[in-house]
Amino acid sequence: MERGRGRWGSVSRGLIPLLGLHTVSEYSRLDRKPPITAALLAANTIIYLRPKFIHPFLPTIDQVWFNPHLILKYTDLKRFFLSPFFHINESHLVYNMLSLLWKGIQLEISMGSAEFASMVATLVAMSQGVTLLLAKSLLLFFDYERPYYNEYSVGFSGVLFAMKVIVNAQSDEYTSVHGLMVPTRYAAWAELVLIQMFVPGVSFLGHLGGILAGLLYLRLKVSYSGLNPVRQFLRSFSHALSLPLRLVKSLFRNRPRITGRGTAGGRIARNTLLTWRCDACTFDNSGRLNVCEMCGTGRTGDAPSSPGPTSEIRDLSLEELRRRRIQRFARS
Repeated sequence: MERGRGRWGSVSRGLIPLLGLHTVSEYSRLDRKPPITAALLAANTIIYLRPKFIHPFLPTIDQVWFNPHLILKYTDLKRFFLSPFFHINESHLVYNMLSLLWKGIQLEISMGSAEFASMVATLVAMSQGVTLLLAKSLLLFFDYERPYYNEYSVGFSGVLFAMKVIVNAQSDEYTSVHGLMVPTRYAAWAELVLIQMFVPGVSFLGHLGGILAGLLYLRLKVSYSGLNPVRQFLRSFSHALSLPLRLVKSLFRNRPRITGRGTAGGRIARNTLLTWRCDACTFDNSGRLNVCEMCGTGRTGDAPSSPGPTSEIRDLSLEELRRRRIQRFARS
């Protein structure tokens, strides 16, 4: 998250096209394209660019700044839920989206799109809620009103810090955070301190709230053994959307080839009164016939008569079968 007001809508410096090229390059190398990550990238970018066809429907950044005082005083849920998807300037957007691209691809591929979407929705609410709780606590116990309680901030970085905690939770390796080697599982904490030291105008409380939200999510995921209701809803929704496609596929599903009154290549019918299979050419004939419709060979087994023994029929050559078939259809 970044703090401040009045800097929104800076002149483009060409970073968004580079973000687009990098995203296309990353996705082109993947066998499975994570759709939720792509949707989040597109949503954040479109909100920042504000194209004309959706401009009338989008609130301005002044209407969605995350401000603990205004949220609690007016129960302003719009600020609570929408502020993560707004960014102050192009560099703010691109930096966050590059981070989302890397973390989102890893998490969505590993856990599946439905669970990933559920996780993102949960982290948005949890990171915002923890930040709000921290700001209110600092006001009540330390009288920190101006630095945090009346702070204005926007951006997706709180959710990204939570995702970073989840990505690195099980790692025992070391990683470099702005040139400093730290255990990977503590990389989010190191980044929190370093960004606060060297990057002006960032929201310390928003980033801290994201880290705590990530830790809380991991704890709840371990202790909660029931089904995730958000994930179940998303799975049901995607299942409903796929119904028309599955219906069309079922209409064009491969069926056994029908020839005359029998089938070629199909299974033997359970009811032998309906069909019987020729011993010579394996064609399935109607149960009403005593002579094979394909090669003219007589029916064996429960048939009333047969032109010759089974061994003789099996010794027939392919040319003989074809000749008998031609004679059969010539007589009919």
